Amino acid sequence: MTAHTLGADATSEEILARVISSLEDDKAEDVVTIDLRGRSSIGDYMVICSGRSSRQVGAIAENLSERLKQEFGRICKVEGKDQGDWVLLDSADVIVHVFRPEVRDFYQLEKMWMSPSVDSVLLDDDV
Repeated sequence: MTAHTLGADATSEEILARVISSLEDDKAEDVVTIDLRGRSSIGDYMVICSGRSSRQVGAIAENLSERLKQEFGRICKVEGKDQGDWVLLDSADVIVHVFRPEVRDFYQLEKMWMSPSVDSVLLDDDV
């Protein structure tokens, strides 16, 4: 089976698992996964994470994009990589946002997409 064939057959859960492992490999911080199934047509999952610097944000995004291409034949749409403050990767099934921490704090995407019960659990953990 070629990488392209595998990519066509890969489930969103398989893509998500590889996204998470790639982020862990590159030491991404505060990784949050949001299930979008039944809530949005943009994808099945959204993953939000942070990198400590613009350089790390860019490296996390570049490595993830390359891994998904090599292993699943997925060509991700990538935006914001040149600035390194916030990079968006769209693999169709899984949308990934990689932020510098202060940019992530400013936009607070998690609060927009999470359910209130999950939100309160996160807030309790922050105390």
